Amino acid sequence: NQGRWKEAEELEVQVMETRKQLLGLEHPSTLTSIANLASTYMNQGRWREAEELNVQVMETRKRVLGLEHPSTLTSIANLTYTYHSEGRRNEAKELMSECIMLREKTIGKDHPDTVDARQTLDEWTGEDTITLR
Repeated sequence: NQGRWKEAEELEVQVMETRKQLLGLEHPSTLTSIANLASTYMNQGRWREAEELNVQVMETRKRVLGLEHPSTLTSIANLTYTYHSEGRRNEAKELMSECIMLREKTIGKDHPDTVDARQTLDEWTGEDTITLR
């Protein structure tokens, strides 16, 4: 991370547009490019734009790959981080809980992605406890 988000954004938009033209909007590589751009938007604090792209990727992956596909679950997790950053804590926690249940079912409770998601949810729940005091 060199903080060169504007340069990264420009390159990611270029890659995304090229992949859309050559591979189509539903191709896994195109969706990865869109998710990368959403991540850059998050790093820039551009939550609304990140949310729009994360929702697009998640919905497309659900339709093309299915709800339980690991890439779809990653998209769901990415959206939870966006919601959390936007201050939509309850929505973030609810969606992360769903993501954890699906990950436990599909990749197992001890998989690193499941463990990370559970730890994140625990941290977010702890934030509520601190806020209430």
